[in-house]
Amino acid sequence: MTTYLEAEANPQRNTGSIRLYDEAAFAGMRKACQLTARCLDELAGLVAPGVATQVLDDFVFDFAMRNGALPATLNYRGYTKSTCTSINHVVCHGIPNEKPLKEGDIVNIDVTLIVDGFYGDSSRMYPVGRVKRAAERLCEITYRSLLLAIEEVKPGAHLGDIGAAIQDYAEAERCSVVRDFCGHGVGKIFHDAPNVLHYGRRGEGAELKPGMIFTIEPMINLGRPHVKVLSDGWTAVTRDRSLTAQYEHTVGVTDTGCEVFTFSPGGLDTPGIVLDPINL
Repeated sequence: MTTYLEAEANPQRNTGSIRLYDEAAFAGMRKACQLTARCLDELAGLVAPGVATQVLDDFVFDFAMRNGALPATLNYRGYTKSTCTSINHVVCHGIPNEKPLKEGDIVNIDVTLIVDGFYGDSSRMYPVGRVKRAAERLCEITYRSLLLAIEEVKPGAHLGDIGAAIQDYAEAERCSVVRDFCGHGVGKIFHDAPNVLHYGRRGEGAELKPGMIFTIEPMINLGRPHVKVLSDGWTAVTRDRSLTAQYEHTVGVTDTGCEVFTFSPGGLDTPGIVLDPINL
């Protein structure tokens, strides 16, 4: 049974109940998420062959400090960086280091900034120099699957509708959906209920209600869906070493549909990848 509670009446920890936020909280999320989106916009100018992912991490930390924010991942459960940088076959939670990016790489940069207690969570793929068409196509498919999922977000819909939209599209394009990681509730807690699966059946899962805020962050592979976590306890990779891509938006359910908090203010939702627009 799914339990819904007003956000302020719910303890500030993941209790398994779904929080319903008010308009003041939506305003707080807009501020936090737009700061994160600005950070991701500015990173587009830094990603290039020869640049170490530690340089990108340093930028995120400095950006947060200049703007009165905190990087949510820094010291989170022992994680020591301000962002995650996941390259090529790394599905998620790649740890920044001094190794330089190479021409043809694709890298996901995942940023969450805390502003006034609200968590703005988003990630994008960045091509490094010129990339192969297969990598570019994977990024296109992944972002389109995210947009199709967002179209499902409205009162009365179900979480399974979101997962089905992603799975149906990605598999029709002969890609696979990672099942080991999922989207999540967010707001004044980094990772909250509900879990937002990127596969599923329509009409199943929790019903969407106005005030819910969560991430949708599909991870799509060119090969098989299976992943493993490396010995560092964080880095997840495709078992078959196939390319993988991920994009992430934070959305809120409104009375009439949804609001996407993390759209790029600079039109850089898919930096380096040209997509025909989809009206939401």
